[in-house]
Amino acid sequence: QVQLVESGGGLVQPGGSLRLSCEASGFTPDFYVIGWFRQAPGKEREGVSCISRSDNGVYYANFVKGRFAISEDNAKNTVSLQMNSLEPEDTAVYYCAASTVETAGVVRCKYPFAMDYWGEGTLVTVSS
Repeated sequence: QVQLVESGGGLVQPGGSLRLSCEASGFTPDFYVIGWFRQAPGKEREGVSCISRSDNGVYYANFVKGRFAISEDNAKNTVSLQMNSLEPEDTAVYYCAASTVETAGVVRCKYPFAMDYWGEGTLVTVSS
């Protein structure tokens, strides 16, 4: 059984930083796309950042460009999201997700329904 386990969420002041990590465990299939989504209260889930392992493509949503950075450690089967200059609008539950389908690469990051596996999420609260 595949598990994606997120860690690193918490409370941070505006302008602060957090680093989220996601570890894949169990019988992990070949993930072609892996990354992060978020869902704020009362809003739909949206893609934040993803990596395509087939072509090394990287996607960032417009609202995080220049502030967040995604990275992965294949040896440890982990993917991380470094979040800097956090704003109250970044408050949300952040989910790790992965797709076993290669088609479309990181474009899948725009569509939550295009991902096959999900973690339980970790809450990020940006508040003074």
